[in-house]
Amino acid sequence: MRRENTIILGGGPAGSAAAITLARGGRRPLVLERQRETGDALCGGFLSWHSLVLIERLGLPKLRGATVDHVRLFGPTGSASARLPRPALALSRRQLDSALLTHAEALGARVECGVTAREIDGRTIRADGDTFTPERLLLATGKHDVRGIARPKPTGDPALGLRVRLGPAPALARLVEGAIELHLFDRGYAGLVLQEDGSANLCLAVRKSRLSEEGDPRALLDAIGREVPVLGERLAWLANEAPIDAIAAVPYGWRATDTAPGIYRLGDQAGVMPSLAGEGMGIALASGMLAGHALLRGAGAEAFQHDLARRTGRPILVASAILAAAERPATASLLVATMRFAPGLATLLARATRVGH
Repeated sequence: MRRENTIILGGGPAGSAAAITLARGGRRPLVLERQRETGDALCGGFLSWHSLVLIERLGLPKLRGATVDHVRLFGPTGSASARLPRPALALSRRQLDSALLTHAEALGARVECGVTAREIDGRTIRADGDTFTPERLLLATGKHDVRGIARPKPTGDPALGLRVRLGPAPALARLVEGAIELHLFDRGYAGLVLQEDGSANLCLAVRKSRLSEEGDPRALLDAIGREVPVLGERLAWLANEAPIDAIAAVPYGWRATDTAPGIYRLGDQAGVMPSLAGEGMGIALASGMLAGHALLRGAGAEAFQHDLARRTGRPILVASAILAAAERPATASLLVATMRFAPGLATLLARATRVGH
């Protein structure tokens, strides 16, 4: 059994932000990351102007990505476009996560990769071939739950997440360049944005019933492409052999309002914002930084969790209301029409879904 002062479980944006903050404060936390090499996570690929401020505060070198300055919204009966409040950046999670974790290690955080936590009992972490017992546990495993401390399962018709890469292709880049696209369809939506290598990252949130009706993810994409022809045009650059990543039962709208002593929940393990708001990375980074500062000043896990829940309350509520409208054809058409005639609405909603830091 290995005893540690502070363990951060997960080396994604939330865990790395906490590690960087603690290392800057003179601590040497241990980061346990399940992947041996940094991969491309299911969700992400977009850093809002708000997230870029946090990246700068963490002291990262300049990231190489595609500039995004407006949003395009496509619905069943039309489309709309609006400028973002400030320019954002699109880049792969592989680049972002690698840069954050490397920076944390350079500052003095210890990082062990290839360690998969199988179960958490109190603050005891049972992993493959080892057991860890920290005084403080920062839970930053993203959308992946760990037995013993899992988030509640959504009821009814739960959402699932899908992700696939399109291209790269010059013609696709010309279609999407400078924008993040949101495509609304029956019981779901898709977000599309270019990445630094010229490919496009396509992430979908869709209800389980819709996937069940279509049969499998590939058939679902074909059906959605027919339903939203503009998205169907983009899907022409989906290679036949392209893998489709998936994760089930995403609890959109959930927040952790309390926690056990010594356990700090971060990122998606603290609250799950519908990703069409583009603030998932913002919540991850902000929660990691806030947790790091809380530990440095001696604040307990319960006080930290209550504060984070307060900060994320309005943004998650607003984003959940937008999702409820977006995944129903009638209200999706109304949403697109409203944005077409009042593009300033996009700015108001964008600001309402940012997390205070």
